Amino acid sequence: MSIIGSNRVVLGEEVRPASIRIDQGVIVDIGEGRAEVDFGDLVVMPGLVDSHVHVNEPGRSEWEGFKTATRAAVAGGTTTIVDMPLNSIPPTVNVRALSKKRAAAEGKLSADVAFWGGLIPGSEDQIGPLVAEGVCGFKSFLVDSGVEEFPLVSPSELASALPLMRELEVPSLVHAEDPTRILRLSGDPTDYQSYLETRPADGEAAAVTTVADLARATGARVHVLHVSSAEAMRAVADGPGSLTGETCPHYLTFCAEEIGAGATSFKCAPPIRAAEHRDALWDGLMDGSLDMIVSDHSPAPAEVKRLDDGDFGEAWGGIGSLQLRLPATWTGAVEREIELPQLTRWLALEPARLAGLDDRKGSIEVGMDADFVVWDPDGVTRVRGGDLEHRHPMTPYEGMSLRGSVVTTILAGVTVFDGTSVGPIAGRMLRRNDRSDI
Repeated sequence: MSIIGSNRVVLGEEVRPASIRIDQGVIVDIGEGRAEVDFGDLVVMPGLVDSHVHVNEPGRSEWEGFKTATRAAVAGGTTTIVDMPLNSIPPTVNVRALSKKRAAAEGKLSADVAFWGGLIPGSEDQIGPLVAEGVCGFKSFLVDSGVEEFPLVSPSELASALPLMRELEVPSLVHAEDPTRILRLSGDPTDYQSYLETRPADGEAAAVTTVADLARATGARVHVLHVSSAEAMRAVADGPGSLTGETCPHYLTFCAEEIGAGATSFKCAPPIRAAEHRDALWDGLMDGSLDMIVSDHSPAPAEVKRLDDGDFGEAWGGIGSLQLRLPATWTGAVEREIELPQLTRWLALEPARLAGLDDRKGSIEVGMDADFVVWDPDGVTRVRGGDLEHRHPMTPYEGMSLRGSVVTTILAGVTVFDGTSVGPIAGRMLRRNDRSDI
């Protein structure tokens, strides 16, 4: 048993002094007595939960793997990640593939990991078996995913699957862009504007409207991934109560006007848009139109990102940022006078709820896992890609000084990051709505 404490502990909607008693990896009491480990004025928040991470192992572990991804997670204050069903080979669209994924993760985890299943044409009969195996829900694409083993689904195919997901009480996660509005890149392929024009905001909004109609018709929980535009955000807000949406730090930090020629480390899909969209997304978070901020961590080797020739048309679209989600978000949040409880909801509680892990993750309460991030909101994180724990050092945040720095990360009462180095392999594999670990 141990007791940690701080003058600034985030407990629900308040920040106050507290001492937290831990026994066997679980919070057993929250009081105001003396702590064995006193963090003074540092902020103690629940360990962050990132529900949108592409680990890529097995099959593309040269892009990212469980060892490096979970090391990056805890170094950034994230104690739980939920792995996406692509770009691993095989994708997690059946129980056999899930078993291979779990076998690949065995013995490598610095953070806890749960898993999303995938929905592709022909995999509908695997929804029930995968839910029985503990996946958190199902991701699908309405547009080309970029990898041939994970083809898109049509709106009618998604509509057919949603009633079963509703019955099984798992969410459908959708990459929402209208494939009929995706354009071929023309002009200079090293010019970011040329790439931006291929994925217009109205195509994103049209797909979100389609998804909203499906959610309304079926009553299923549907979640729109990586919202990048004002139009898409408004389409989420206009949808039914069963529709939710997320955005990512790169959409809240960068804008198209600032992306230079050939800077393919910024390429993602949907793309980073003009500054007006960035401002609208912050507004959407603050008024509740969007529910959470996740990394969409999707790194790749330099040759796949085409750093040598800066070709936006051929470069892989994905941002490496898992370790930087807290300081990147806090940098923009401070400018908007956003307080710590709101930050906690976006980075911990709401992602945990989406994944069905909020019975043990995402808040500091008696009975919850003793997962914490201890950090200095006035500290500075100076980004040098080579210092990150991600498999590949490239990141669009290179050279930036971000607000806030992680001091300690605690997983189930065990220190897994001490501010300079990652500690023991203490992560577990989790099931949705089930406290028995795999």
